[in-house]
Amino acid sequence: MSEPQYSNEEVSSILKIIDDLNTLKDVDTILAGILSESRRLANADAGSIFLVQENNLVFSYVQNDSLFNHEQGRAALYQNLRVPISDQSIVGHVAMTRKPLNIEDAYTVPDEVPYRFNTTFDRKHGYRTVSLLTVPLLTMEERLLGVMQLINAKDADGSIIPFSERDQVFVSFFATNAAVTIERGIMNRELILRMMSMAELRDPTETGAHVQRVGAYAAEIYERWALNKGINEKEIKSTRDLIRLAAMLHDVGKVGIPDSILKKPGKLTDEEFEEIKKHTVYGAKLFNSITSELDRMSLEIALNHHEKWDGCGYPGCMPELDASTGTSVPAKKGDDIPLPARITALADVYDALCSRRSYKDAFDEEETYKIIRENAGTHFDPEIVEAFFQITDVLSAIRKKYQ
Repeated sequence: MSEPQYSNEEVSSILKIIDDLNTLKDVDTILAGILSESRRLANADAGSIFLVQENNLVFSYVQNDSLFNHEQGRAALYQNLRVPISDQSIVGHVAMTRKPLNIEDAYTVPDEVPYRFNTTFDRKHGYRTVSLLTVPLLTMEERLLGVMQLINAKDADGSIIPFSERDQVFVSFFATNAAVTIERGIMNRELILRMMSMAELRDPTETGAHVQRVGAYAAEIYERWALNKGINEKEIKSTRDLIRLAAMLHDVGKVGIPDSILKKPGKLTDEEFEEIKKHTVYGAKLFNSITSELDRMSLEIALNHHEKWDGCGYPGCMPELDASTGTSVPAKKGDDIPLPARITALADVYDALCSRRSYKDAFDEEETYKIIRENAGTHFDPEIVEAFFQITDVLSAIRKKYQ
């Protein structure tokens, strides 16, 4: 392939997109941005991203304009799919060779090459994959983070055409420059999971799977609520990015609760339950020195995720704020509870209802949904409950992914 020739305007445009991606924190939001922009550069109908995990490529993001409406697309993100890094698959071959692969027709791959196109997805969904552009996601230091695959380039009339040499050059250039943002997003997620691993040592219910589910539930419920409210795409992307991580930290304050209470197998006394309630304050204090919007949202969620829509929750405020007034401060109510905390409250309860605990079996979906409906307007914001029931397929897919 000839050396890429970029105009100053084209380079500036790509670098501006990278700058925008660098404002994001969570790896899912970053992957969504990278895949969307890559598809735009090549006018591709669909695409997916796989990230490296040990000797496998883990399916991590997907978009398909022909197949998925918004909710179907969100549910498709949470498939459990792993592909070995080997020559047998197209994405595996690209991961091994670390070189782009441009295929005009996935169904007419020459016999002499080692890889084959897997037709399972096409057969399941009635899709026809034709052109494929598969590129490695490499950092500047040549570390392999994953593989991105674009599907079915289209011309101005919408007809499927091969990806051009220019498409390959531009998408590869963009992917290389965007890879550092993926690496940073992965590190952010891993740091939070390591922090929650400390909490898990204290409270066995605070598992990595639990916090991954609550974070994903909160992000999806927020997005559906925001779409219902007509909020603009830029604000949705920014808030979704933050709430995905901040909601994972909702119970981090449990590290301050004594083991004798946190691990007590029987019913808690009134005094012990009052001590348990303090985990909201302990968690909030971890983020008291606010240096970012993520800190601010993490504080709001940690402190307020046990507040209730009708004002019967806790803790109201942090004790030092209470002491400064000299009066008792009631629990927050309605819109006085920060939106991210109202959303996380529902996400956390939903996960608790669906999960087995030492003191109960998991409820089935019918019973879970019944309890949530009954608590709309008392425990939960009714508009958030409405958004919840619009995306139950997405939430079910999340639950299956993070077992």
